[in-house]
Amino acid sequence: MRFDGLSRADAEAELLACCASRRWAAAVAGGRPYGSAERLLAAAGRAVRDLDWPDVEEALHAHPRIGERTASALSRQEQAGVGDGDRAAFAVANAEYEERFGHVFLIRAGGRSAAEMLAELRERLGNDPAKEREVVRGELAEITELRLRKLVT
Repeated sequence: MRFDGLSRADAEAELLACCASRRWAAAVAGGRPYGSAERLLAAAGRAVRDLDWPDVEEALHAHPRIGERTASALSRQEQAGVGDGDRAAFAVANAEYEERFGHVFLIRAGGRSAAEMLAELRERLGNDPAKEREVVRGELAEITELRLRKLVT
């Protein structure tokens, strides 16, 4: 597997495009060789779930708000379901979410419509902070897995 043969620095750089937690990237790069994409994905998923909240917050800083125009081609592709007509509603809901939880709303956008994501955002506003952290960690794991699959397949 190509990933196993990269230098540690190159492996971490590629991983940071999947999840912007330096601790996560170091842990996954340090676990090589994996020998298969499935073993790499399993280790990466465990590493996301093992992150401390400050490490999750570090990863969140790399994610644009849902509905916000972004320079990142990857984020634009993932948020393809959000049209210009949806941006105002997301701006309002994102502001309310960030006021409540102190970080961007994170959701695996790929394959979801704007209406689905907006409904999820509004529903999650009812979560208590501990529950929302669990949900965010799960969404981060899903996003990371999708991005990592593109990297290694």
